[in-house]
Amino acid sequence: MTLINTFFNLDVLATSLPALLWGLLVTLEIGVTSILVGLAGGLFLAVTRLYAPSAVKVLLKIYIDIFRSIPLLVLLIVVYYALPFIGIRLSPFLSAVTALSLVSAAYTAEIFRAGIEAIPHGQFEASAALGLSNRDTMVDVILPQAIRIVIPPLTNNCINVLKDTALASVVAMPDLLKQATQAQALAANPTPLIGAALIYIALLWPMVGVVSRLEKHYSRGKR
Repeated sequence: MTLINTFFNLDVLATSLPALLWGLLVTLEIGVTSILVGLAGGLFLAVTRLYAPSAVKVLLKIYIDIFRSIPLLVLLIVVYYALPFIGIRLSPFLSAVTALSLVSAAYTAEIFRAGIEAIPHGQFEASAALGLSNRDTMVDVILPQAIRIVIPPLTNNCINVLKDTALASVVAMPDLLKQATQAQALAANPTPLIGAALIYIALLWPMVGVVSRLEKHYSRGKR
């Protein structure tokens, strides 16, 4: 067996490609859903921490700290395998999305918090002097500026979420990695795993480039 025949077998790759593409579709469904839910949840958490009572702020901080600390794999296992013991049964798709969204929301909340705190406090005071409500101040004045600041780290977080979808295979979700693993077992050849890796690179490399350009763009703007 040569290196090419073992890891880059074109016949095995061609046979497994339909399954890999189907797995890619599942990966995108999980990833996009988790990203959108995480963005909405993270923004809600960040804004709530600004105006909520002290007790609520403490609870939100505990949530954010816990879900930024817990390994995603552990959380997936808890959601899929442990919750049924208390009567909560989620499908593999919902289990994966729930775990990814909980973690993504925690990281996104910190990203938005940092962006909001980067806005000069004088703008809050000026908005209050103009008679704007907290909601109008946040929606019309603060968030449009904060979003420009947080776009690069948010994009980077989206990349991490898409990579973390590979862990959905532990809850029997037929994502890209799961399909590649099954194809490898059927063919007794690791080429499908190499194919899956190449698909991940083709999917995420452009996003990595976008993050780099955004960081350079906004750093020039600051200077």
